[in-house]
This record gives sequence, structure tokens and C-alpha cells, in this order.
Amino acid sequence: MAIDNLSPTVVLMAAGRGSRYGGAKQLDNIGPSGETLLDYAVYDARRAGFTRFVFVTRADLMSEMSNRARSFPKDVSVTCIVQEEPNRTRPWGTVHAVLVAEASGDGPVVALNADDFYGLRAYELAAHACRRTAATGAATVIGMPLEQTLSEHGTVVRAICETNDGWLTVLDEVHDLARNGDAIEGRTRTGESRTFSGREIVSMNLWILPQPLVGRLAESLATFKDTRGDDPEAELPLPEAIGALIASGEARVRVMESPGPWFGLTHSRDRAAVVTGLQSLVDRGLYPRTLWPPQSGW
Repeated sequence: MAIDNLSPTVVLMAAGRGSRYGGAKQLDNIGPSGETLLDYAVYDARRAGFTRFVFVTRADLMSEMSNRARSFPKDVSVTCIVQEEPNRTRPWGTVHAVLVAEASGDGPVVALNADDFYGLRAYELAAHACRRTAATGAATVIGMPLEQTLSEHGTVVRAICETNDGWLTVLDEVHDLARNGDAIEGRTRTGESRTFSGREIVSMNLWILPQPLVGRLAESLATFKDTRGDDPEAELPLPEAIGALIASGEARVRVMESPGPWFGLTHSRDRAAVVTGLQSLVDRGLYPRTLWPPQSGW
């Protein structure tokens, strides 16, 4: 089953402020020819068979996002949408980002961070998950080994995937994760210290969501607004909302592991390592030096 028959929509969530990074990391020209991580996401997703994209961004990035989309091949369809909420200092989080994307139809939604590099294999797994979602109605989260997702320049937050026979049972959010010798240490939201081997699978916010689950997320956000609407800083992240739906029996989520490589920009000092990593992939012939050659005929 070809994924174009399923009408999937790739939602690239790009409205983050990048406070720890110090700027709009999703539009940092970090590739050998000035590519952004957003460019690499579209490039790899297209190679895996995806052609319809929605960029969910901030108002101040809208113009640059739209200009960036003009360099893509003609078979790539991009819609840019601003994620904002009146009278709030920030939007309602990643659940809200998926919903404002207005991905219509019966096709699955592939939601991911625009400032992460997931690698081609992750998008190939996402294409496979779209086919399985059409057949079973189950969602999928594509995770990576914890040890591949750390920063050398500061701590990170990751959602550890606990599973039963390949099905997600709990997403355990762990804060302040960093290497300590041969181990990786962090703390739970309640302050409990935990130690990890690094082989644990973590969610990097790459979800394949069937339309019925998107509808349930809309209900979750409405309930969240009713209970937290007075808090201008309140956000409902996808892992929290989906975890609650799993706990209530309203969602089933398969966990798939991608081998990477993963690159991410959490801290400003991460930039050099990502530049080096991308250049290494180009040097190995896995990516062209220029993703979108002018008038390439794509």
C-alpha cells in the first residue's frame, strides 16, 4: 500500500522559542550549503514518500518559513500556519500545534519537531506506521536509544518509553539527564534520582496519529483549557496527553525503534557538533552537499 493513497500529513512543529539555544534554532543555517534542520526533515520525509507538509510556526517566523518552502521541489506541498493564542504568553503546547495544523481528511498525521534531525530510517518507519495505522487504527511513536539523544553541553529532558510486547504503556518524563561516567543520570518530575544504561528507548516527539486519535486529542485540549485556562504558562504536550489516553484505554500506541542518527539543538554549544555531524553524512555520500539545487527539476 503506497502512502500517497493514505493522504498522510507531516506536521512540523516549529513554534518553539529556543530559549536555551538563544534563537530560532529551527531556522539556523546549519548544513553545508546553509540548510536548516527543517530542510533535512522535508528532504528525508520526501525520500520516504511523504509530499504534504504543514509548518506550524510563530508569527515572527512566518515570512521566513514561507520563503524556505519556495525552494522545495514542485511535488512538495507546504502550508504554513501560525500557532498562537490571544492573551497568552505562549501557545497551548504540542497538542495544540497538531490541532491548529488542520490536517483534514482520513489520513494519518505524522507529527514531529522541526528542530530535530531524525535520519532517513525514522521517516521510512513512519511511512510503514502510516500503512499499519490505516489497517489497525493504532498510533505509533518512533523512539531512539537514550544514549544517542543527549547533549554534551547541558542536561536534557526525555520521555522514557515503557512497553509491554511492543505497546507503549507509560511515558516516563525524566529531567536533567546527563552522562555521569558510564551511566546516565536524571530525575523524575517528583525529584527521584534515576540511573539509566542508555539503551532505553525514548520518545523524540515523532508520532503517527490516526484521525480518531486526533479527535480525542482535541477533547483532551478542551478539558485542559477548562481546568488550566487561567494559567498563562500552561501547556499540554503530546506525551502527556497521549499517555493519559493510553491509561484510560482510549489509545493504543506501538513503539518502533529507529537507529538514528539523531542530532538536536538544545544548547547553543550543540551547534558545532550538529554542523560536524551533518558534514560527516555528506562526506559519506548519504546526503548531497546542497539539498535543494536551484532549478534542480525535482
